[in-house]
Amino acid sequence: MLIAITGAAGLVGTLVRPLLRRPGRVVRLTDIVAIDELGDGEEFQPASITDLEAMTAAFTGADLVIHLGGHSAERPWEQILETNINGGYVVLEAAHRAGVPRVLLGSSLHATGYVAARDAAAAPVLQPRPDTYYGVGKVALEALGSLYADRFGMTVVSARICTVADTIGTGGRTLSTWLSPADLARLIETVSELDRPGHHLIWAVSDNTRSWFSLEAGKAIGFHPLDDAESRIGPDTDVREDRDALLAGVFADANHPLGGTW
Repeated sequence: MLIAITGAAGLVGTLVRPLLRRPGRVVRLTDIVAIDELGDGEEFQPASITDLEAMTAAFTGADLVIHLGGHSAERPWEQILETNINGGYVVLEAAHRAGVPRVLLGSSLHATGYVAARDAAAAPVLQPRPDTYYGVGKVALEALGSLYADRFGMTVVSARICTVADTIGTGGRTLSTWLSPADLARLIETVSELDRPGHHLIWAVSDNTRSWFSLEAGKAIGFHPLDDAESRIGPDTDVREDRDALLAGVFADANHPLGGTW
């Protein structure tokens, strides 16, 4: 099996890469940032997600594309448009041209950032309420995923990724939003075997005791997270819950202006 990952040099890619290594599996890493140290079965192919020819070449022969590339926080509209929105189109078009059957898109809870935490589990799938241009970019990515799945019979999973980290730090909202690297790896393994053409929109979050999210859409495609932030509570953990808070967190704070560079 060949898995191709965009944005592999970023935080999320770096955390999950070691968990994807298997005998007989090749993991092709792509990024505009060089990756010098490669693990067993890994290969690096420099490429920008805005370069259709380079992306098509990088995806050739892949069984699964994992799209983690792009800006990971708010940026001016022109940058979101070029890198996150156009880049999402390029990734999906390249996957289609290369004949890749499955794509896992890294969406974000910021596609629904203006939903209050208390309302987030009201439905397995929430309507978009983006909190930033970054969030708008993720909504556009989900829409593109839906289009390519329907038009070309691809299996596309848009995963609204929450807080990916090895630990929960001092807790706070992370007790509700944590996605362990191991659970992200479980999601990737699930999608690598998924044979259900169409667009599947799910939450990428661990099975946290204080979770704000429904896991039903993920379970419907076979994703069963096992980790719980509660198991990481220590003496300095902030266990306060604020279900009146927005999913956006600081992304909707007045100190983080729309289109600003954070």
